[in-house]
Amino acid sequence: MFSLTRDDGHVLDGDPARLDVDLVTHWLATDSYWAPGRTRELMAAAIAGSAPFGVYRPGDGRQVAFARLVTDGAVFAYLSDVYVDRAVRGIGLGSWLVGALRDELAARGLTRFLLTTDDAHGVYARLGFAPVDAGRWMELRLQVTSPIRQDPIMVQPLP
Repeated sequence: MFSLTRDDGHVLDGDPARLDVDLVTHWLATDSYWAPGRTRELMAAAIAGSAPFGVYRPGDGRQVAFARLVTDGAVFAYLSDVYVDRAVRGIGLGSWLVGALRDELAARGLTRFLLTTDDAHGVYARLGFAPVDAGRWMELRLQVTSPIRQDPIMVQPLP
């Protein structure tokens, strides 16, 4: 399990059992532009299907930041839902969190690390991220038109 302690005592931990899912849901549903109204059930499913990380403050161990990776663990990772509690912004926790994940992924041999942002380009650029070639990347935004299925997508092996 990935864990790292910053010089000031903050701990980055990849143990999903340590996450305060209610707090993370509150942060994203009420204070993010990308996930307004996200439910706890949806957040729990997103956490279960990814590699989540929390940052915990020294002393009481209260969670103060969150991020999750969607990854195959070998080549590719997508960074999502990066959030730092407003009470501790400005001390570099977000940059430390993302930089630590970047370094860990590189050490494991992953070669592609992606994210999207509407407002933090400068923060991520300082960590080595650069705009991608818009002519190569494509996106399809799926719209939910029926109840969300709860069963996992089953991938069939090639013959």
